[in-house]
Amino acid sequence: MSFVFVPVKPVPQHYKGLTMLNWMKRLVAAGAMALAVTTTTGALVSPAYAADDKKPAVTAPAAAPGAPAAAPSADPAPTPNKADTTWMMVSTALVMLMTLPGLALFYGGLTRSKNVLSVLMQCMVVFSLVAVLWAIYGYSFAFTEGSAFFGGLDRLFLSGLTPESNAATFSKGIVIPELSFMAFQATFACITCCLIIGAFAERAKFSAILLFMILWFTFSYLPIAHMVWFWAGPDGIKDAASLEAVTNSAGWLWQKGILDFAGGTVVHINAAIAGLVGAYVIGKRIGYGKEAMKPHNLVYTMVGASLLWFGWFGFNAGSALEANGTAALAFATTLLATAAAVLGWTLSEWMTKGKPSMLGAASGCVAGLVAITPAAGFVGPMGAIIIGFVAGVLCLWGVSGLKRMLGADDSLDVFGVHGVGGIVGAILTGVFADPALGGAGIYDYVANAVATEYSIGSQVFIQAQGVVVTLIWSGVVAFIAFKIADMVFGLRVKEEEEREGLDINSHGESAYET
Repeated sequence: MSFVFVPVKPVPQHYKGLTMLNWMKRLVAAGAMALAVTTTTGALVSPAYAADDKKPAVTAPAAAPGAPAAAPSADPAPTPNKADTTWMMVSTALVMLMTLPGLALFYGGLTRSKNVLSVLMQCMVVFSLVAVLWAIYGYSFAFTEGSAFFGGLDRLFLSGLTPESNAATFSKGIVIPELSFMAFQATFACITCCLIIGAFAERAKFSAILLFMILWFTFSYLPIAHMVWFWAGPDGIKDAASLEAVTNSAGWLWQKGILDFAGGTVVHINAAIAGLVGAYVIGKRIGYGKEAMKPHNLVYTMVGASLLWFGWFGFNAGSALEANGTAALAFATTLLATAAAVLGWTLSEWMTKGKPSMLGAASGCVAGLVAITPAAGFVGPMGAIIIGFVAGVLCLWGVSGLKRMLGADDSLDVFGVHGVGGIVGAILTGVFADPALGGAGIYDYVANAVATEYSIGSQVFIQAQGVVVTLIWSGVVAFIAFKIADMVFGLRVKEEEEREGLDINSHGESAYET
């Protein structure tokens, strides 16, 4: 039997570009292709250009007196619902809050006082850089039709994107303004890049970080987002044949049937492995393992974790793309999984170390948020609690036992929390999405109902494929990007600058007057 998998992100409707913009598209495409040849080994299928010609509108002549009445017109095109539109704009603002100031404060509190401003600066500038790149080419490469691995050129420079442009959702006949979808997805790209910073905090050159982010965003984030989330929307699905056509035009991992509601693979695993590679390539901090490198302000860290939890409701519930029951489910599972993870981490730390810590509770909070991200709209409340608790326990091991095994100086435990938590969440999504365990199951857009069959084993295998592909793809791209940044700028600051601190040496200011 054939059935379609529940979508994770919609693909917007496409419009024809202007002639002049198409020449600009060709120039940008040529530059992107040249850069791809020098930095990656995989071949990409060249996407087709949007049509250059625009036919003028034709006005029908007025009917002659006594002429027969015209045939009834087709159903009008759907228009956005104001509640859905409002929810998407609020969700976008909430996701931005997660980075600025949520993630910045969380990371800033974990660093030593001489480096706190460098982390805040990196978050602010990387967020801004990626937002601009997203508008220039990122959105087009991620969410327009091209190959199974990379999108096309229809939306370069946001060509043809107007207030009247609409994007599909998960419901047939329901749309949202495409501008809201574009902005929402931009904040996802921005926070993903900012997550990487924590793995090599306190020792990397600012210029090298920016160059790395441009390369990694282009050749890792965009193709993985396209592979996992791109599809043509549900409106064209009428029967098995149209389902097959829509599926064949989707991203590669989407075609396989991966379930990733809000970014377990695209955001967390993607960023975590890139950060781990960076920790290896850049090397350990001076004095690591010999000197105390304690967080300088756990109040910042607690406030940052709380802002992340608050903003994550937009991150997960906003990924429903509608103000509906699925959004409510994602909202509830985000609340419950995170609470369970705080308890799981705290109890495990209490039992193994004798005392529960504020740092542990804040880290458990983030671990739960990470783990529920791919599952938020697919699993039920009880499944969410189990996922969160398991993530809290395993991520504590990730920042202790696993970290020692890996031997890398992952400064702020990006892989231990986002990598381990993302993998746990991605795999357990395949388990607890089963309707028999309270999950939402897989929706059949031909029958317009939840599929009657669900195989945990088959879905977990698909989820595992997504995890492995993301780890390998992002890891290879990150290694190449770091090497290029090292050749151009050098990755590390000088030893005396690292000892004195990046705040004063890289940015000419300090957070605290002495």
